[in-house]
Amino acid sequence: MDGLPPGYRPNFGVCLINSDNQVFVASRLNVPGAWQMPQGAIEDDEEPRPAAIKKLREETGVASAEIIAEVPNWLTYDFPPAVKAKVNRLWGGEWHGQAQKWFLMRLTKDNDSEINLANGEADTEFAEWKWASPEEVIEQAVDYKRPQYEEVMKTFEPYLNGSGISGKCKSTKW
Repeated sequence: MDGLPPGYRPNFGVCLINSDNQVFVASRLNVPGAWQMPQGAIEDDEEPRPAAIKKLREETGVASAEIIAEVPNWLTYDFPPAVKAKVNRLWGGEWHGQAQKWFLMRLTKDNDSEINLANGEADTEFAEWKWASPEEVIEQAVDYKRPQYEEVMKTFEPYLNGSGISGKCKSTKW
């Protein structure tokens, strides 16, 4: 993978938008209140683009989406010490953080019918999801990811200039 910074785990991120240019975010099961855009590891035999498409479907059930833009370079974030110790133990590596290739994807179906966080294709990672404005996505991100989310939103800003009204939370808890 060209340009991958050494010491960073290869990863992808997906900024999924709907027809109102709102961004899909989900709350992690293992970190309540931590909202994030879909992301995941890129395996040794994968390229970032197909990994993003495949894992978006696995994590969210969304198959009807198209890539409309890409951040041209790898964006990195460092793990805080406690997170670093935990993930390095889990992943069996010595990673400073993650290097991510980000893709802007737009839903091609004009409804939320495909979104299913517990679709059985992968272990469920998220408790609930919602559509949010780019500003809310940044505000609700965990501290150590916030600068990267700011860069992602800045890069994709030309595509996000529509309505920024936050959507209703889609939770089975309410």
